[in-house]
Amino acid sequence: MPKKVDHRQRRALIADALMRVAADRGLEAVSLRHVAAEAGVSAGMVQHYFTTKDEMMAFALSVVRDRGQARVEAAVAALGPDPEPRLLLRTLLEALLPLDEAAREDGRVALAFRSWTALHPAATPGLRSDTAQLVEFIAGLLPSAPASAAAAGLLALVEGLGMYLLGGQYTPAQASAVLDHHLNLLFA
Repeated sequence: MPKKVDHRQRRALIADALMRVAADRGLEAVSLRHVAAEAGVSAGMVQHYFTTKDEMMAFALSVVRDRGQARVEAAVAALGPDPEPRLLLRTLLEALLPLDEAAREDGRVALAFRSWTALHPAATPGLRSDTAQLVEFIAGLLPSAPASAAAAGLLALVEGLGMYLLGGQYTPAQASAVLDHHLNLLFA
């Protein structure tokens, strides 16, 4: 009887290996051969699931995005029903920050992918709509106008704080304090 293969699981295995290679050695070290070795599979298997490096990179980026979304959803769910807007917004934004080791690993990879997407924007068409949806959601929680500009600024602030956290310039406590300061200005 032929073995039943879970293709999504295999693609995720390869994407996880790609992310480990990227986190440990940078995106420039990502190749079909290195990813296959890290995943413990043949290069042919990697090529079966991803015909190009761009396709493999776009899938891995979607895995990082999904992990971040799961962190946000878990943090927001822990608030219970109907949290007040400032608390909901703070929780959402803080969940986007690389404050623990798993989030830092994903953050390092996400940062590398952000650089990659600057050179390959056609490979990740969903990023623009994801960002627009997030800005719109954040704007809906803000009490002030123009909320869309403030929401975009908050998202940019969190991206910058994330880079400072990853680079070691800020501690988690410092990043949280900066976030709180800006939320206090918006919710004053």
